[in-house]
Amino acid sequence: MKKGKKYIESAKLIDTSKLYDSAEGIALVCQTAKAKFDETIELHVRLGVDSRHADQQVRGAIVLPNGTGKQTRVLVFAKGDKADEAVKAGAEYVGAEDMVAKIQGENWFDFDVVIATPDMMGVVGRLGKVLGPKGLMPNPKAGTVTPNVEQAIKETKAGKVEYRLDKTNIIHCPIGKASFGPEKIQQNFEALIGAIVKARPAAAKGQYIKSCVVASTMGPGIKLSTAKYM
Repeated sequence: MKKGKKYIESAKLIDTSKLYDSAEGIALVCQTAKAKFDETIELHVRLGVDSRHADQQVRGAIVLPNGTGKQTRVLVFAKGDKADEAVKAGAEYVGAEDMVAKIQGENWFDFDVVIATPDMMGVVGRLGKVLGPKGLMPNPKAGTVTPNVEQAIKETKAGKVEYRLDKTNIIHCPIGKASFGPEKIQQNFEALIGAIVKARPAAAKGQYIKSCVVASTMGPGIKLSTAKYM
């Protein structure tokens, strides 16, 4: 695939044989984010676990200190008082069976996060085949299946991100926008990598964090040293 002029210019600034200290690497990723829009900075962490085994799963959620810089659209499955609570807390969409019908019938996905009260999981379960592959299925570990919908919505709007392994044992997660500047992105990075280290499964053997790469939406990846997170 042909790379653009800005990408090639940015790639020249990076020593691909080097493992950068996180502060140096993050400063560099901000410098190489040259697109006309405010690029998202993403962290990609490869772990020394096997996601095929239930006892080696790594999944959780954390509110980043400086948020993600993204407006998050929230869909809440709730009824009665909990539905009213969700509306007051700022959820964009609130419903029950009507939302299931809308998603199934209209292929509607104008939302970024799904939150559900525990009593609604029987209803939400019907959407497992469409929400699951998109990483949108509510989950107690991520705090998105909860009776406290107000808190869940506020945390989501404040910059809560869910981290989970993909099939190749890599976690992909946004840690801010290029406009945040290196300092705020560094704070978000430290919070997320700290949470991933704490989530290490007891069944994990050997080196836990295999590699760590930070990149902007349109820019090249920058390898970070993982020595201090072993």
